[in-house]
Amino acid sequence: MIVGIDLGTTNSLVAVWRDGAPQLVANALGSFITPSVVGLDDDGQVLVGQVARERLQTHPQLTTSLFKRYMGSAHEVRLGKRSFRPEELSALVLKSLKADVERAFGEPVTEAVISVPAYFSDAQRKATRVAGELAGLKVDKLINEPTAAALAYGVHHKEETTFLVFDLGGGTFDVSILERFEGVMEVRASSGDNFLGGEDLDDALVQRFIERQQGAGLPDTSQPLLRHRLRREAQRVRHALGQDDSATFCLRDQDREWTEVFTQEQLRQALEPLLERLRAPIERALRDARIRVADLDEVLLVGGTTRMPLVRKLVAGLFGRFPSMHLNPDEVIAQGAAIQAALKARDAALEEVVLTDVCPYSMGIEITHQHGERMESGHYLPIIERNCVVPVSRVEQVQTLQDNQKHVLVKIFQGESRMVKDNIFLGELSVPVPPRKAGEVSLDIRFTYDNNGLLEADVSIPLTGENHRLVIENNPGVLSREEIDAKLKALAGLKIHPRDQQVNSMIMARLERLYQECLGEAREYVARLASDFQRVLDGQDERQIRELRVAVNERLDQLERGF
Repeated sequence: MIVGIDLGTTNSLVAVWRDGAPQLVANALGSFITPSVVGLDDDGQVLVGQVARERLQTHPQLTTSLFKRYMGSAHEVRLGKRSFRPEELSALVLKSLKADVERAFGEPVTEAVISVPAYFSDAQRKATRVAGELAGLKVDKLINEPTAAALAYGVHHKEETTFLVFDLGGGTFDVSILERFEGVMEVRASSGDNFLGGEDLDDALVQRFIERQQGAGLPDTSQPLLRHRLRREAQRVRHALGQDDSATFCLRDQDREWTEVFTQEQLRQALEPLLERLRAPIERALRDARIRVADLDEVLLVGGTTRMPLVRKLVAGLFGRFPSMHLNPDEVIAQGAAIQAALKARDAALEEVVLTDVCPYSMGIEITHQHGERMESGHYLPIIERNCVVPVSRVEQVQTLQDNQKHVLVKIFQGESRMVKDNIFLGELSVPVPPRKAGEVSLDIRFTYDNNGLLEADVSIPLTGENHRLVIENNPGVLSREEIDAKLKALAGLKIHPRDQQVNSMIMARLERLYQECLGEAREYVARLASDFQRVLDGQDERQIRELRVAVNERLDQLERGF
């Protein structure tokens, strides 16, 4: 069975193709959305999703989120007694989604199409594939999130159309321009910002609250416990201002309380620097695609953060029209990934569509410029430029710099900056050359980038006819084959928190969080609820547990609405 997965920074979803349509699959708590949060419980068992998110504030040393931002790097997070790489944490989320589908349909899931931001780098894409492998999934196909959204919106059914996908999620921003014609969906250009999303907007709101409370005796807001509390409150305020004219930002700690009222205009002022950052990727994508705003037939909104009226107003102003947003922005990418999974499985209900993509980054080599007698190294020579349709092959010629030079070190980078120090190092190849006068030996450097995201560098020397080749597979920060096998064994030894206990565990985690947040009578009320619920749990009467669970949830909802 093959599934489509939206592996998000903040939330993840899984969908399958059933009865001629994409169908989202609910998790153990009955929700289609699984927070991309991983933790360990007090017994060392793995928690994934809403239960883990409830413990972010109360057990920060055992819980982590936003790890997608570190995919493709060697960054590690310590939970309890062991450290986890981003691929491992993502694999635990994928395993949870895989288990949800297997429970729902009673058959094993062996393969997945996983969505990635269009602006994900070569290393980040490879790390995503590794995460799938660690989760026991075959991942032949990654689909760019904007392309998945276009499939879900049914753009593949239209004869000819040019459209822009504006994808602002929890952690990343993507903009892609696509064109549909004669059974082909072609990505014309992609751009974005891998560190701009709803989480950053929340951080900006927290910073504005801290600035406005200067001199009011705020506690140390760098403490993990308080930081999580502030970010949670910022998210609540941001969502509330999507409907109301004003909302109160409130921080409680010990026996004190700090409040600040935010209006729609104050929210705009706090977020304006971040919202301005949305413009540059849009302008770059339009410029690279050689398309004017007037040439676009449609603008599609994707990602939960596009629910914000501020964002929708900005998009409408930028494009001079109201964007399409009739599908749930949280769910559309998973649905599109499921359609791609069905296309891959050649489902008879779907018209065949060819998807073409682009290389989102430029790739090139380090060169040295000669100014008279002065040599200036560290310059960047792009060979494959961003937004070339893949597969693509390009060649550039360079010459030796010194008399009797015997070797040329070809250093390969990815990025858009003029100097290689500001780009990402991918690998290097030492090429022997015949000793001659400077400039007499030429090297033809050919880059070939395929549909699977593999870059091959081929260096040939016309003078001798020799060829040297390097396939960039193991980028710095990406796990090797031996490391993947070791991680598989380590993950297999982890105990997963029982699925049938998740509902009760989530309520206990929520009670614990609210006990920390509340003061006075409200705190005593939460304590009584927690004691009552724990006592019923200990009695192991399923009917009583189920009835009290519903009642406790309703009372906690009322309590949080009253904050």
